[in-house]
Amino acid sequence: MKAYTRLDDFQLIELLKGDDESAFAEIYSRYAENMAGFACSKLYSLEDARDLIHDLFVKLWENRNQLVISSNLKTYLYLLVRHRIIDKIRKNITREEYAESLKSLRYAYHNSIEQKIYLKELENTIEKSLNELSPRVKEIYQMSRVEELSIKEIAEKLGLAEQTVKNQLSTALKHLQRVLAQVSVTALLYWINS
Repeated sequence: MKAYTRLDDFQLIELLKGDDESAFAEIYSRYAENMAGFACSKLYSLEDARDLIHDLFVKLWENRNQLVISSNLKTYLYLLVRHRIIDKIRKNITREEYAESLKSLRYAYHNSIEQKIYLKELENTIEKSLNELSPRVKEIYQMSRVEELSIKEIAEKLGLAEQTVKNQLSTALKHLQRVLAQVSVTALLYWINS
């Protein structure tokens, strides 16, 4: 894999077009974490951001033989992310519709034993990662993601400014993003090849 780190994006694209999984993994390694951070900053949800980036890279792999990139790879990927963010926001007009779509995704995800095992390992990784956060940041994260409270509701409950809640939530999401980026390449390659 070290040789791939020295290749430029155009060389990686050519290898990717030739079905080179290591080239794909290098592209993922170079761009996925920052793209997930960008998506998370717009969607305020690590889960949505990860889903969006996962889907984008699945499509990149599926359409690798037809890739036509006129500018550079980074610009191309960020344009794809931007369009997907806009689409995601349009789809999530109401909270109820959003919750229903998450439920259906969750049920679809639980189709096989391997996926269940991976999900359990992922949950353990997330729990372990959450325990590395300060108690306040962890509390805000859980209020947002487990109790599904809005930023305003959390701020009112804890007597904090909304911006403070946003900052603390952002800290938690960035921490989780770093941890999850390490397991994402393996999972992504598994899903693509299954």
